[in-house]
Amino acid sequence: MSAGVEPTLSEWGTAARVLRLVKPPARNPRQPYLVSLHGLTRVRLIHMSKNKLSGEDLLHLPMHDVEYPPSEKVPSPESVEKFKQSALRLLDRLAKDSVQQTRKEGYNKIANMLDDIADARTPWMADVLIGSVNGEYSDKLAILGTPDAEARLQLATEIFIKQASISEVSKKIATAVDESLSKQQKEFFLRQQLAAIQRELHVLQRSNGALSGTPQAGTPPSNEVGSGGSSELDDDEQHEADDMADLKRKIEAMEPRSEERKMGVREWRRLKRIPAGSVENGVIRSYLEWLTSVPWPNSAQLPTNGPSSSASTVPQLKDRSFLAAARTQLDADHFGLEKIKKRLIEYLAVVRLKELNAERELFRSRSNTAVVPYDKDQAQKATQVAPAKPLARASRRNIKGPILLFVGPPGTGKTSLGQSVAKALNRPFQRISLGGVRDEAEIRGHRRTYVASGPGLIVQALRKAGRSDPVLLLDEIDKIGQSNFHGDPGAALLEVLDPEQNHTFNDHYINVPIDLSQVLFICTANSLETISAPLLDRCEIIQLSGYTYDEKMHIARRFLLPKQLKANGLDASQITITEPALLHIATRYTREAGVRSLERAIGGVVRYKAVEWAEYLDSVAQEGDATLAAAAMTKKYDRVVEEHHLEKILGIARWDGEEREREERRGVVYGLVVMGQGEGGILPVETIALPGTGRLKLTGSLGDVIKESGELALSWVKTYAYDLHITNSRSENPLKVPEPIDIHLHLPAGAQKKDGPSAGVAMTCAFVSLLTGACVPTNIAMTGEITLRGRVTPVGGIKEKVLGAHRAQITKVILPWANRKDVEHDVALEIRREMEFVFVRTVREALEAAFGKGVLAWRRDTMLIESRL
Repeated sequence: MSAGVEPTLSEWGTAARVLRLVKPPARNPRQPYLVSLHGLTRVRLIHMSKNKLSGEDLLHLPMHDVEYPPSEKVPSPESVEKFKQSALRLLDRLAKDSVQQTRKEGYNKIANMLDDIADARTPWMADVLIGSVNGEYSDKLAILGTPDAEARLQLATEIFIKQASISEVSKKIATAVDESLSKQQKEFFLRQQLAAIQRELHVLQRSNGALSGTPQAGTPPSNEVGSGGSSELDDDEQHEADDMADLKRKIEAMEPRSEERKMGVREWRRLKRIPAGSVENGVIRSYLEWLTSVPWPNSAQLPTNGPSSSASTVPQLKDRSFLAAARTQLDADHFGLEKIKKRLIEYLAVVRLKELNAERELFRSRSNTAVVPYDKDQAQKATQVAPAKPLARASRRNIKGPILLFVGPPGTGKTSLGQSVAKALNRPFQRISLGGVRDEAEIRGHRRTYVASGPGLIVQALRKAGRSDPVLLLDEIDKIGQSNFHGDPGAALLEVLDPEQNHTFNDHYINVPIDLSQVLFICTANSLETISAPLLDRCEIIQLSGYTYDEKMHIARRFLLPKQLKANGLDASQITITEPALLHIATRYTREAGVRSLERAIGGVVRYKAVEWAEYLDSVAQEGDATLAAAAMTKKYDRVVEEHHLEKILGIARWDGEEREREERRGVVYGLVVMGQGEGGILPVETIALPGTGRLKLTGSLGDVIKESGELALSWVKTYAYDLHITNSRSENPLKVPEPIDIHLHLPAGAQKKDGPSAGVAMTCAFVSLLTGACVPTNIAMTGEITLRGRVTPVGGIKEKVLGAHRAQITKVILPWANRKDVEHDVALEIRREMEFVFVRTVREALEAAFGKGVLAWRRDTMLIESRL
């Protein structure tokens, strides 16, 4: 209340509960009473007198009739958005202007809470902010006298805009005044520092000259950089002192009463007692360097040049454009792979929501704290029984993501997907190659009792990352060594990749529990066969099957060709590969699920043109007229690579011969297979008939299961030989009537092991083609397991097989009926449009789809009567 202004009674007030009344001490009776009030709600005086308040009224506090405001309605989204924008602007300005770090952090926390608050709670937030921000008394009274939520938000928006504008103008004026006043002071201070540095350098040079003496003739001056240069190898005592001081600062920055700090203090005391020249001193020193280099979650952050704190990712996670930016990052790094990107976006959304929920719970727990009278004895007992614990680790530990396992053929982008996730999360990325790791100590670390012991790969990656929440890529997890006398490294990974255990991961060298729950682990593998079942149970498997030709063309244009041009010293204006030539490279010179061979082929074309361009420039330079290079470029140097140039550049097409050999032949059918590296393809099933005794011969490095499929297919053909007009009666054996023959079934590429039940349909069609003489067109491929009843049951690897058939220019695929869902969910739409899919339930339907309707002359179905006597 301003001096000289008579007090008036406002229409609106606040109902409050008296919590505590502190009387003044007897030695100082003039000290005012201290009252603690708890505000409850707004109240309005019904019969308010307009007369000025007198001193007697203030002493007696007369009674007044009041009414309570109605329940607040939810304000409109437009008002809420304007209020949040103005409040965030004001809080940002106040945080920038604050000198105290606590105030700055408080404003930032309020801004974070304001960003996540619900619309129904925004009027309450407006009351809180008006009371917290230093504003005019009339503005606060106006907010108190506005019971309507919509009007109160609008009034608060106007007040915040006014205060932010005033603060910005005041800061600008103060900055201009400070700059003008401090320029002379800054110049004087820098000149004094420069003079002191020059004096110290002069003294140091005189002392070095007195110690070294006059150099002999012919001896070069040692290690001089200018007049006062020095090397980082000099002054070992000073560097040693700095290193020890740095170790001490890092130990002091650890969380009090934590395991790592206790271990660090104990080893530091041992280090100070041991002489500097002993071996044990070096061992303890190395251990302390590793211990202090691990990014402990609750340690105090020392001043560094780079972003070493994981707190920098929290504002990014709260940004509303976080998911859009992550999706843009994934699209920029990879083409296609829509299902993989969808799963990664789901994970990033979960991470963001968990972070927001953790902040909301923290705010709710603080806002619900009850105000109670202070009791010194009770407070001391509570402090002794339950000391305060930091909230950081408890709140951050809730953010746990799945352990992702990318499985697919080589060259499909598994490793680069992990890098894209790290970029989207703004976290450091570290890659750990597990291929050939056969020692458990590589994961858990060596014990300190061994000579030259050290921590494991996990701790080393954390040290390189410098943060407790990096993205760690465990590459080639399927090629890890098996159990031996060194231990089982796969079993050591069980603790690392278990979200319920890895918050207390124990490295044998560090010997202190390390929290890995904030680390995002991404594993890659080419096959799941060599990975143990418990390890697979801890991972969420994501399949990367391969790319279609259309995706390979886009990848080649957007990524591979610019990369090869940059690597070989050319630019886009000096070489042009036509679309037919690029498609010819993808279809004839490469046949793989990934794009590594395609990149090598494009690199060969670019290098060939680089040689031509270099020879052309040399010839022009020899003539002495290098300026005509650009003008004569189109005459002597052909920048366009056509399809007919590829044979001269890359040689004869690798896959051209196989395409020409695909011809319709009796007893030959093409099946669909998945190769060892997860790549799909086609494989001919070849059968011939030769004189014999009615036996079946199977060759081609076949396993037991696929051999049983061949015997099963032949049994079915024998059963239905009469219906297919192969025999004249049901009792005749088609391999012995009219002449005894043997059937030889062979699967090419005999050096490769083959097994599995999915070749049953193809073997059945091959036997029927051999015995009936009908041929299956070469553009048809099939897969499926059969039963003795003639049913076609589902098989796996449908997406890989379909992509392999598409690469081999198969236009019609016969699949089991139960695999229809796999085609609809996993196969791209452009492939489904280019290929015809026939889903069959029985072997008869498969034969009709393979040979064509009406090609096989089936006998009419006859009724079989079973006699029961």
